[in-house]
Amino acid sequence: MGDVTDPLQLIPGTAPFSPAQRAWLSGFFAGMMAEEAQAAATPAAAPAAGPEEDFPWHEPTLALGERMKLAEGRPFERKLMAAMGQLDCGQCGYLCKTYAEAIAEGTERDVNRCVPGGKATAKKLKEMLADKPVVAVVRAKRAPAQAAKAEDDPAGYSRDRPVLARLLRSEPLNAPSAEKQTQNVVLSLAGTGVEYAPGDSLGVWASNYGEEVELLLSILRAKGSEPVTLASGERVSAREALLKRCNLREAGEDLYRLLSEHAKNDTEAAQLACLADGEADSEKNGVHDVFDLLVKFRSARPPLAEFVAALSSLQPRLYSIASSQRCHPGEVHLTVAVVDYELDRRGYLGVASNFFAERLRLGRRVPAYVQRAHNFSLPDDPAAPIVMVGPGTGVAPFRAFLQERAASRAPGKNWLFFGNQHRSCDFLYRGELEGYLKRGVLARLDTAFSRDQAGKIYVQHRMRENAAELWRWMTAGACIYVCGDAKKMAADVDAALAGIVAEQGGMDMSAAKKYLADLAKSGRYQRDVY
Repeated sequence: MGDVTDPLQLIPGTAPFSPAQRAWLSGFFAGMMAEEAQAAATPAAAPAAGPEEDFPWHEPTLALGERMKLAEGRPFERKLMAAMGQLDCGQCGYLCKTYAEAIAEGTERDVNRCVPGGKATAKKLKEMLADKPVVAVVRAKRAPAQAAKAEDDPAGYSRDRPVLARLLRSEPLNAPSAEKQTQNVVLSLAGTGVEYAPGDSLGVWASNYGEEVELLLSILRAKGSEPVTLASGERVSAREALLKRCNLREAGEDLYRLLSEHAKNDTEAAQLACLADGEADSEKNGVHDVFDLLVKFRSARPPLAEFVAALSSLQPRLYSIASSQRCHPGEVHLTVAVVDYELDRRGYLGVASNFFAERLRLGRRVPAYVQRAHNFSLPDDPAAPIVMVGPGTGVAPFRAFLQERAASRAPGKNWLFFGNQHRSCDFLYRGELEGYLKRGVLARLDTAFSRDQAGKIYVQHRMRENAAELWRWMTAGACIYVCGDAKKMAADVDAALAGIVAEQGGMDMSAAKKYLADLAKSGRYQRDVY
């Protein structure tokens, strides 16, 4: 149908209007169309560019209380953002900013998605939402807030569209005498079409322990074949839900409250209510996961469907990719620290790490996807020098960096700071790294093995020992990269860098911190911390 320019054509002859009414309506439509035509002919003024918004709380080394203080006076969605883990890791399917905005708008109801934030984030989000209930709103032409859920994302690049990667190898990186176990996990991406770049991460959908699931079903006197409804509305069997969809490591407020309502013992009901309200600490009460909760509170046995509905969703685990596709086409390598510890005379195992170390057999497949890096990648200029700080499993992306720089014959110099407990048994990828040093791919390799002498030595100590040389690299345009623990190591390394800049650059500490902040804005100081 063409454009209608005659307002009378908008009023069918059969319409039940008198001549006077038809005249009035014709005038109304004529005026309306004239306004629309004038608006279409007049170019819209470009919106004035406002000042760039800053997010001072978006720093993973800050404590939750500090972040919330920095967000005071900001809009509600920014306060919600301050409660997040600040890693932009993508495990929740969002970035910290877009997750907060989706919650504030009411388009996302699940406040338990933030893996690095954990219980503290979920609790704070619930507190804020209780004070300010969310009303869902519709925003015209709004870009999807959920960065990882775009419908046009190809398979293998979204947590909701994983591909099946096949396990090729899982090899120990520590000597048998080591106090901890780290594996080099090699997965095949053959036939998936998935590609990645150094600095990217691999998201893995691991499953829970089958034995643990059967124990939970036994405690609840369930067969496991009973249908239950997930938060998404999908109907699956209880066994399927507990094995692959539900988080059995974190017991949250909803579960505590449900058990409190169904506890037949008044004392247990009161204790569970205190846990739900945050008035008691779960770990101090001997509750470290969902199984502990049911064992400790024996009178609380809710209906199976309600129990499953009260569990938070199982989230994917993200691992920094430890390989370059130039060196390992069709493969992706991960550096996996196996979580295995004991509390209150009971052993606890990490879900994903032990999935790789023990439960996933060679040749079997696991759902996985590539999470593109946010501001953590090699410099565009291959001649730019780089300094890498990666103790423990933090060495993973730097193995990928070195493989990439070696394969592409990048002329830029490379310097790695690596640390762990003992040189004899914890020097991850030792042969490969020392080989790079001999070949000149690594210009420098400085190590810190904390338990090999009376006083503990960490990577930040080695950095301070080499302050003058490190400053020369920085003034020559070097990019600084840090990977590893956010709360302790990354904060210590940042403080060491600020001290080096102040000392070697002749600045006060305020100017040194601004220097590092400017370095980060320019992309020359990048961190992948967790």
